[in-house]
Formats: sequence, structure tokens, C-alpha cells
Amino acid sequence: MPAAALKPMSTQSTAKRAVPLETPCVPVAKRPLPPGRPREWYVAHNRRLKAMRLAIALLDSGVYLPDQARNETIRGAAHLIGVHPPSDTTCHMVRAFMRYNR
Repeated sequence: MPAAALKPMSTQSTAKRAVPLETPCVPVAKRPLPPGRPREWYVAHNRRLKAMRLAIALLDSGVYLPDQARNETIRGAAHLIGVHPPSDTTCHMVRAFMRYNR
């Protein structure tokens, strides 16, 4: 048996290293939203999706603490991943997601 086969393989989790935001995103198949809900539900739903996308982008770029994620940082991440700049409310929600997942 070759000596290389006896060495344990070292793996590195992506949670421990920064992943550049320039990597292309793989689009997820979209499904239509359920009909008949109040407009506020759709607004809140889309805001949560955007906040989650931004939180993931920040975590991938090395911003792990909510205190590091100022509004300017979040809006910079939004520009890099190609979404409209988030409102102050959405920025607050991004920090809340990051706080919750610690």
C-alpha cells in the first residue's frame, strides 16, 4: 500500500475560513408564493429572505459578530451579491439573524 494512502486526509470546514463574495451564486429554483395572504405578509417574507441572504454573505466574508456588521458593511455586501441596498429595518434584521445563530 502506498504511503500516501496511509496519511489521514485533512479537511477544512468553510465555516472556519473566509470565502470570497466574488464566487458565483447558484440560483435556487423559485416557487410561487402562496396566494391570498395580506400584502404585509409578502413584504415581511421577502425582507426575511433578503436579510438571510445578506447574513450568509457576511458570514462567508468573515464578519461573524453582529457588532461588526454596521449598515455600511451590510450595504456593501448587498452590492457585492447584486441585491438592492437594504433599508435600516433589513439591516437590523440581518444583525438579529447573526445574533440568533451564534
